[in-house]
Amino acid sequence: MIPGDLDFGVELQVHHPRSAYFHVPFCAHRCGYCDFTLVAGRDDLVGDYLRSLDIEMTRTGVPEHTQLDTMFFGGGTPTHPEPIELRELFRIALQRFDLAETNEFSVEANPLDLTDQKIKLLVDTGVNRVSLGVQSFSRQVLERLERNHSPEDVTNVMNRLRPNFANVSLDLIFGVPGQTLASWRDTLRQAIEHQPVHISTYGLTFEKGTAFWTRRERGELLPTDEELERDQYALAMEELASAGFEQYEISNFAKPGYQCRHNNVYWNGDEYWAFGPGAASYLNGRRQTNIRSVLGWLGRLERNASPVADSEELDAEHRARELIYLGLRRNIGVNRAAFRDRTGFEIDELCGESLNQQIRLGLLEETDSFIRLTPAGRYVADRVVMEFL
Repeated sequence: MIPGDLDFGVELQVHHPRSAYFHVPFCAHRCGYCDFTLVAGRDDLVGDYLRSLDIEMTRTGVPEHTQLDTMFFGGGTPTHPEPIELRELFRIALQRFDLAETNEFSVEANPLDLTDQKIKLLVDTGVNRVSLGVQSFSRQVLERLERNHSPEDVTNVMNRLRPNFANVSLDLIFGVPGQTLASWRDTLRQAIEHQPVHISTYGLTFEKGTAFWTRRERGELLPTDEELERDQYALAMEELASAGFEQYEISNFAKPGYQCRHNNVYWNGDEYWAFGPGAASYLNGRRQTNIRSVLGWLGRLERNASPVADSEELDAEHRARELIYLGLRRNIGVNRAAFRDRTGFEIDELCGESLNQQIRLGLLEETDSFIRLTPAGRYVADRVVMEFL
């Protein structure tokens, strides 16, 4: 359903999630592989965005002093706006949400955006986790990805972040056309040398509608060979484990005590607020996704209309299947007893055929308590988990 006239004025009569996501859709430029909701070169819209974000929060019915354990600002590039605009962004969020003392307050950042003034602003606001979009330490790969920073920029910003943040995460991309196994090994080792406590590694995907998709269709950009991409993923697991990082999810590795608590909310199937263009929330058993167009999102809120593009209330079986789909992304897998207690379903009764087939293929394994991906299953995880939806 598409609720075009949602009544924002009625406060939600539900229990309130302990996590919130804010989508900040501004970037200096759009990289060729990116299909996220964003606008590049439209800093003139930041003021309109902030006003609309305030309207969305107000009319969604978020009570004042709603307690949160995790808050996450993603993008786009949340650190792209000017300091005065960033300060207003955080004010809007924190006027209704209160963070618990043991909170995780995350902000994604681009290496070139983090001036000393912005770093101080993040610290003063209470941000305690920074996720840095590094992607590579190879100049050639950064150029191929159309990134606007250099390896030296990363070193510079990490030297300024470490004294202020104990929790810094680096994002890396493998499977980039022209990226060799040796180049990827060098990127992993340089990332480790910068002493982050969390590293995410993502295989490059060609999403329809992106410049990379168009270039591939024209034969101008050839995808990485599947075997090489598999070797690069295997190397990430090997190198990061040797450096003391625990792989706790398909793409995520953390030092002990530094798993991303906000992302674990998603993988646990817990509920969360979400605001901004393209943001997806999960409230009271209903998944809602805002319109992806930034201008469309702004226009709807200015007209006092709902920014929601899609809304779906999940029935009991759908929620249960989602828990399997999400839980299998984590290395620990899905606990049978906890799943039964939470959903009322037995895994074998719900999807025993799919489970047995993936076990026979060697992609899943089971113990008395858990089902989880095998090491071989991690290479094709997306295909495996889809079997349970």
